[in-house]
Amino acid sequence: MRQFPIFVDIKNKSILVYGAGKIAARRVKTLLNFGPSIEVIAPEALDEIQRADREKRLVWKKAAYVSGEIPKDVFMVLAATDDPKINEMIYQECREKGILVNICSNRDHCMFQFPGIACKGDLVIGINGGGDDHHLAKRWTDRIKKEVEKDGYDGET
Repeated sequence: MRQFPIFVDIKNKSILVYGAGKIAARRVKTLLNFGPSIEVIAPEALDEIQRADREKRLVWKKAAYVSGEIPKDVFMVLAATDDPKINEMIYQECREKGILVNICSNRDHCMFQFPGIACKGDLVIGINGGGDDHHLAKRWTDRIKKEVEKDGYDGET
């Protein structure tokens, strides 16, 4: 079923990301362009997460998920650990607390889908393949990014 696209101001909003591998790093990189307050929770992290922590663009907490630790005032949670059982526990906790949650290992347990994004200036285009075909969404995201980059638009109206 198609999802309704919605654009939300996440500037200074608290976002927790569990996991610091490839999927988490890709999503964090995208989110950082929109100014949220990000905390990554993972025992280990890829270099780009560690670098963003050193540059104070996010906070990396070297820890594993602990049941019950997600604050109720968190705006959004991304669960991208290597363990589907942990991701499921994160999902259940977020559902109980009414927190927006996206689980990388189970699209049926996502309150929202993470889109492909093309940006230039104030222009933001979100691309979604319905959760079934990530390759289709990526192909279109790449095509649209190329078009946006070619365009002379500079973000000024």
